[in-house]
Amino acid sequence: MQETKRQKQVAQQVQQELSQIFQRMGLNVINGGMISIASVKMTPDLLEARVYLSLFQIKDQVEMLTSIQDRTGEIRKELGNRMAKQLRRIPYLAFFVDDTLEYVFKMEEVFKKIEKDDEERKA
Repeated sequence: MQETKRQKQVAQQVQQELSQIFQRMGLNVINGGMISIASVKMTPDLLEARVYLSLFQIKDQVEMLTSIQDRTGEIRKELGNRMAKQLRRIPYLAFFVDDTLEYVFKMEEVFKKIEKDDEERKA
């Protein structure tokens, strides 16, 4: 099912607000690693926001995700304070790890290996 224009608008606004909230709460830089909000997807009824986090140079991603999930109530409350005028009901937040960056690095390694193998065959 395709996202509606309203879903995309709300998702973009939630993403911007969450980015600012993460910065204010100090969640964007932890233990030398960075956390950023890769994307936000809204359900059609706008009651749930699926937040995809990009965790860069974070050793234990599961522990970090659990730590953020433990603070979901606090984050949602802050989001409510910021978006009360735009939305009737503040969406529930569900956090997920976005592994797109890892996938890109793996694909780059595969391409380098293929290129190296081609050079070895030509030589």
